[in-house]
Amino acid sequence: QVPLKPGRSLMDWIRLTKSGKDLTGLRGRLLEVTEDELAKHNKKEDCWICIRGFVYNVTPYMEYHPGGEDELMKAAGTDGTDLFDQVHRWVNYESMLKECLVGRMAVKPFAAPKGEEYCYILSFVFSHQKTDMWVCVYMHMYIERSCFFAIFSLSCIFFLFYSYDWFQTDSLINIVIYTKQKDMNAELVIVDCEDKRLRGEIIVDDHSYLVEVGRYSNFAIEINIAGKVGKVEIILKKKDNIHWNMLGQPLESHNTFIKCTDRGLFYRKCKLVSKTEVTHDTKLLCLMLPKSTHLRVPTGQHVYLKQSIAGTEVVKPYTPVLPFLPLDFKEPSHRDGSHIYLMIKIYSCGLFTQTLDHLQIGDYISVSNPEGNFKKSQVQTSEDLVLVAAGTGFTPMVKLLNFALTEVSSLRTMKLIFFNKTEDDILWRNQLEQLALKDERFEVHFVLSRPSKDWVGKEGKISSSLLSEFVKRSRKDSKILICICGPTPFTEQGVQ
Repeated sequence: QVPLKPGRSLMDWIRLTKSGKDLTGLRGRLLEVTEDELAKHNKKEDCWICIRGFVYNVTPYMEYHPGGEDELMKAAGTDGTDLFDQVHRWVNYESMLKECLVGRMAVKPFAAPKGEEYCYILSFVFSHQKTDMWVCVYMHMYIERSCFFAIFSLSCIFFLFYSYDWFQTDSLINIVIYTKQKDMNAELVIVDCEDKRLRGEIIVDDHSYLVEVGRYSNFAIEINIAGKVGKVEIILKKKDNIHWNMLGQPLESHNTFIKCTDRGLFYRKCKLVSKTEVTHDTKLLCLMLPKSTHLRVPTGQHVYLKQSIAGTEVVKPYTPVLPFLPLDFKEPSHRDGSHIYLMIKIYSCGLFTQTLDHLQIGDYISVSNPEGNFKKSQVQTSEDLVLVAAGTGFTPMVKLLNFALTEVSSLRTMKLIFFNKTEDDILWRNQLEQLALKDERFEVHFVLSRPSKDWVGKEGKISSSLLSEFVKRSRKDSKILICICGPTPFTEQGVQ
């Protein structure tokens, strides 16, 4: 983020969009924009950007953009969808920029390839099988309830089927999804049955398979997973003994297998059930998932919170934590599947966190599906783990600590280097110190940039000299993993 001029906050931008001022310069007209026309608008004083087929005049937004004008200019006059997804896919641009909408991109005419060209494409694919690269060709063919695609490899063709079936008894509806994934587990299954819709999503690496149908009522659900064969069973409990002739009305994305990034974020409303003070400016929020939702946030992944502020939907990412740091690591801790805990710093001038802070017990907030690319295998193959955190950058370390000490027997040492301004800013200090005493593999080091006169620990900001004191292998050739999280300048300097 960059410093913004006075009067250029998010709330100021929302006020401007509500003022009735013409922010497109088109006096309410919507255009069909060609690529040539889009390319003409590539200057700061005249900047159009295309995101997912819609064109926006972002010139009025330049001074309000938290990432600065230069970031917006990278996509000036072009399709900025990929750049947008890389940096902040979670931002609700439709709501933020709705008053800046110029129109849609003109659709290019598409000429279907002739038979000879099609044969050439196939022969090209097969003629390059001698490399180590796998060539994936997705053939979306919907046969009854199956989503089918093929992977062409060096010497053979693998056919994978993602399909579902369902059957019923007098009291139950059983939906069975066959994934063929031998490592299927509860974190890869997300089910929601609310708002007259049943939605079951299975995560397969960076793709997802979705069963989504409309129903007239909601149901209590139960999930069974046969991990060894990759079978997922969604059980709906009928409210009466009526015989169902069909599972439901298929919705637009029903029975599809696509990339998670193309799927988009799905939200459900969660109830705030408690709010606990952690430090003078940080609180632990406990959100209760709907009874008809099955969701587990994997280690190292985050969710998005969405709130409507002055009529504009604002979205921010947060990493769920545990309600406390368990001190007994003999076996995996019980995973609470009905609540999500968020440790959130409340900023005095932060529009979104102030809104969260003013929520009352019993109020609702929208929570998205989990997202992130952290792999547990990175930890499972390491012998030494170093966690470098600043402020609320500590939050992703909480579940990582629990997972590493509970389930990774190969770890010899684990160190947390925790940077804060003052002693009062240190999150869960007592719990961390108790954990260090309880488990000899774990060390915690606190570093303060504004220490009091009585502070006897480390002082300063992140630097190579300071990190070199802590980042060491337990033995000469041991594999070490370093995880870092904090404000952007802190993270960038730490990575360097």
